[in-house]
Amino acid sequence: MKKWIIVLVAIVAAAGAGGAWYFTQAKSEPAMAQTATASVQKGTLEVKVNGSGTVESVTSTDIQADGSKEVEEVLVSEGETVTKGEDLITFTDGSDPIEAPAAGTITSLDVEEGDRVNDGQVVAHLTNYSDLQVKVQVDELDIPKVKVGQTAAIKINAFPEATYTGKVTSIAKEGTVSNGVSTFDVTVHIDKPTNVKIGMTAEVSILVQKKDNALYVPIEAVHTMNHEKFVLVVQQSADGSSTAVRQTVKTGISNEDNIEITDGLSEGQIVQLPNVSNSSNTNQSGRQERMMGGMPGMGGMPGGGMNRRTGGQP
Repeated sequence: MKKWIIVLVAIVAAAGAGGAWYFTQAKSEPAMAQTATASVQKGTLEVKVNGSGTVESVTSTDIQADGSKEVEEVLVSEGETVTKGEDLITFTDGSDPIEAPAAGTITSLDVEEGDRVNDGQVVAHLTNYSDLQVKVQVDELDIPKVKVGQTAAIKINAFPEATYTGKVTSIAKEGTVSNGVSTFDVTVHIDKPTNVKIGMTAEVSILVQKKDNALYVPIEAVHTMNHEKFVLVVQQSADGSSTAVRQTVKTGISNEDNIEITDGLSEGQIVQLPNVSNSSNTNQSGRQERMMGGMPGMGGMPGGGMNRRTGGQP
């Protein structure tokens, strides 16, 4: 009989020591999860499509002869800037001279006075260094949002502090497939390409949707269940405590960060965001649970119950 009493006393003592360790640890450890909230904002909500590409000239073209004839005079030199329609080369037969098809710089010149040229022969090359564009690749999922005429913000990697503006001028009708993903070329004209050079790399952000005076919340605040969208609205009780109440909402446009609320919420309301867990605290809680749960005969102190005490808000 004394033997059983001694064993029982030992078990109770161990339980007391474990309980003391548990409550000491619980006081020193922060909550396992913290509840984050956000307020319903009212303002301008923008949706953008991003892409990267390389700067190129709007005009970079070969200049060709339109018949077989002899060159009388070459009126320009390599590196010279010309205007659209300016005479470049004349012929001995009195036929129309070759004119500059656009404004730009003569980057190469392949004929001299007295040379005979043939129909279609390239006699010069012209590039416009002040009229520039960026050709970016846009994912097939985003391409339906992109339209000609939309504005864009352009960051040239060589000038990280500067932001250039531009507009979409063309969208490819055919895509390119790589690793199972299809992308489409979108051309964006740079409005004032000061200091920008052909061949520089750029990041382009095309504004595809914009709404002023929109109500919006962080996109992670909106949940979906059974095809119904809802948020958890935080409400304050008279005793100072707070509760989260489910509120059905309707949504509009969205970007990577925020989503428009078209019905169900008002500006300034507080919504609950998903909890952020601390992995180290979770591991500590697990160790406490295993210690308390591994003591047979202590039914009044189950491991699960003790874990809830150290856990975060449900």
